[in-house]
Parts: sequence; structure tokens; C-alpha cells
Amino acid sequence: MIEVNHLYKSFDDKEVLHDICARFENGKTNLIIGQSGSGKTVLMKNIVGLLDPTSGEVLYDNRNFVNMSKREKIKLRREMGMIFQGAALFDSLTVLENVMFPLDMFSTMNYRERVKRARECLDRVNLIEAQQKYPGEISGGMQKRVAIARAIALNPQYLFCDEPNSGLDPKTSLVIDELLSSITKEYNTTTIINTHDMNSVMGIGENIIFIYKGHKEWEGNKDDVISSNNKRLNDLVFASDLFKKVKEVEGSGVREFGNLGV
Repeated sequence: MIEVNHLYKSFDDKEVLHDICARFENGKTNLIIGQSGSGKTVLMKNIVGLLDPTSGEVLYDNRNFVNMSKREKIKLRREMGMIFQGAALFDSLTVLENVMFPLDMFSTMNYRERVKRARECLDRVNLIEAQQKYPGEISGGMQKRVAIARAIALNPQYLFCDEPNSGLDPKTSLVIDELLSSITKEYNTTTIINTHDMNSVMGIGENIIFIYKGHKEWEGNKDDVISSNNKRLNDLVFASDLFKKVKEVEGSGVREFGNLGV
């Protein structure tokens, strides 16, 4: 579990995050949502240590990341997996070599063991047949799945995903969501997803933090979203015709998109 306690972040005289308190539980898909410029990306960067908070705590299973020494932070980062917005694969490496990269850097496995582990991860994301291809030879959705395979190669306790569905069509986004959700439960990871995708919110949002202008505006799960009276949250989530329809039928108890004729 990751806890954020009274976290503030300022750049010069501009306060970007104000008194953020949140809990991100293991075995659940924890989503951070908000409009562009709301501070959600800054929040994630503070959690993973890419930025230092102005004040406050970031606790990894009661270990205060903010006060750790450089050596302690490096050790903790080995327990983290990262999935970046653009997949961030190495174009000159094959799919297999990309997945092996963190194993080459941080594991004590021999070469045969690293290859075996990388293939296990590719098999987990249904990409074993693409292991000898290069990133430029596979689709964007497949690249995201390679990024997921690489992120789980070291069996991380904590998994961070920055806009994992960015640039993907709705069908492929659904595949990525289901994959992240199943891996979270399978490995019992603390998964934090920074997203603009409202399909993800309504599909896999087990714990949702809504950030508005640097403040935590709302917290709940995907079912709570449906019944929420928070206007700012509603304006964000129900901007599309589909989700407006979901909101309209909430009173009748309908929860499945399949019942909406879409």
C-alpha cells in the first residue's frame, strides 16, 4: 500500500498540489483522474520520486520515501514497475530484449534465466510470437503490452502507469485495461494509473482520486461515480453522450453498458 499524507508541491511561488491525502491499496486498480493542468501528473511524479514534495509524506508500506537516502531510494525503485505514456521502448532492441532490459540491469539471474523470465512475461501479455520483432514492426497496442511485460519482469510490488491508453483505439484500450486489472490481482500489486480515459474509470476504477486545481476534490470507486453529485466530477466523467446516458439510467439500477444498447 502507498499512502500520501498532507502532500504539498510548489514551483517557485506557484502552489501546484495542496494538502493531498490519499491511500492506494494493493491488489486494486487505483486511478488518478483530472483535467489537464489539474496536478495529477505532478502528484504521480512526487509519488515515484521524480519530483520532491515541498512538504508531506509518501509512504510505501510505512516506509517514508521522502526521507530515504539515495541508496535506499534506489533499492525501493527496484520494487517498482513503470509504464510510460508512449511505451518508451528501445527501437534498436527486439521485443524480447526490451523485456529483458530491467533484468539485465537489476537481476542476479544468468542469461538463460533472464530469457526464460522475459518469455514468461511476454506469454502473460499474449505476445510470445512477437519476441524477435522490433518495436517499429508491431502496432501501438502491442507496444503497450510489451511495456507491461517489461514493467512486470522484476515482479514489482508497485506498478505505475502514465496514460497507458493514450493514442489507442477503444477496443485496444479495453484490452490494456483488462490486462492491467488482471495483473494487479494476480501479483497483488499496488497499481496507480494516471488517466484521461473515462472508459477506464468506469471499467476498472476500484479506487479513484479526482484532482481539481491541485486539491483532492473527490474519492470513491466506479459505482460511486455513477451516483455522485459532485458537479466538477460529473462534468469531467459525463462529458460524452455515452456516459451521460449511463448517468441518466442510474436511477433504474442499470450498470452494464450492454444494457444501454451500445
